Amino acid sequence: MSDVAEQDLLQKWHDLSARHAAVFGILECRLQERHGLGVTEFEALERLAGCEIGKCRAADLTDVVHLSQSATSRLVARLEREGLVQRALCESDRRGIFVVVTDEGRRRYEEAKPTHRAALEETLVVDA
Repeated sequence: MSDVAEQDLLQKWHDLSARHAAVFGILECRLQERHGLGVTEFEALERLAGCEIGKCRAADLTDVVHLSQSATSRLVARLEREGLVQRALCESDRRGIFVVVTDEGRRRYEEAKPTHRAALEETLVVDA
C-alpha cells in the first residue's frame, strides 16, 4: 500500500469514527434526558419490540447491542430491574434464556422512538 493510499484509508477510518461518536453522543444525551434510556437500552428494547413474539434469545441481543455476553447480561439485568423486560426459560432447551419485553418496556420504547429517529435524521440526513 502506498503512503497516499494508507493516509486516505486512515482518514476514512477517522472520519467514520468521528461521525459515529457524534451520532452516538447525541443519541445518548437525548434518550437519557427525555426517556431515562441509554442507546444500548433503547436498541435492546427496539429489537425486542420488533420481534413478532416480543422475545428473543438473550444471546441474540449481544449482536444487536454490540456488547460482550457478560455486558449484555448486565444490560438485561438493569432492564429487568426497571420492569422493562423479563427473563424466561426456553421450553425446548432449558439452558436457553429468552428476554421478553414487558408492556412497560414497549411503552417506554414507543415514547423514545420519535426522539431516536429525530436525532438520527438530524445527524445522518445530508442536504441534497
